[in-house]
Amino acid sequence: MSARFIAADDLPADLRERVNAIRLVIFDVDGVLTDGSLFFGHDGREYKVFHSRDGHGLKMLRNSGVEVAVITARSSQAVAHRMANLGLVHVYQGQQEKLPAFHHVLAATGLNASQAAYMGDDVVDLPVMLRAGLAIAPADAHPEVLARAHWCTQLPGGRGAARDVAELIMKTQGTYERILRSYLPEVQ
Repeated sequence: MSARFIAADDLPADLRERVNAIRLVIFDVDGVLTDGSLFFGHDGREYKVFHSRDGHGLKMLRNSGVEVAVITARSSQAVAHRMANLGLVHVYQGQQEKLPAFHHVLAATGLNASQAAYMGDDVVDLPVMLRAGLAIAPADAHPEVLARAHWCTQLPGGRGAARDVAELIMKTQGTYERILRSYLPEVQ
């Protein structure tokens, strides 16, 4: 594997085949759905910043028929709140070892590893990335992760990378135009 950003229209046949098989996308949180920064208030409470277009990309992906899940090593009320707001059912927090959660979400969805994509940014994500049918890294991921990803986003984590993934999958699977049309009013 070697990470690379390739537009949906230009995917090589082997990568296109991987993307077409995807029915589930699993995202890490810190460094993927956020920029990886950790903010703590004076009371020790943790705060996170999520990009609204990433969140809407997850909603669009779900509307296209692809399931979305989150597996993260940290536990945060901010993550619980944001994922509930997005309507995600499969949210696994506090997963220092992510493989058990990966196997659990596969069993819960009735899918196999080749039907799952995983997006991670650091070495803790490699055990799942190496088993998923499609391994994805944000542009600013750790070099060891970039070297093992099938595909790399143009944008960094927390700044549109998840939206890149959503649009890659929808465009490759032919659902993007249908989803986009749902936002366009009919012209009289």
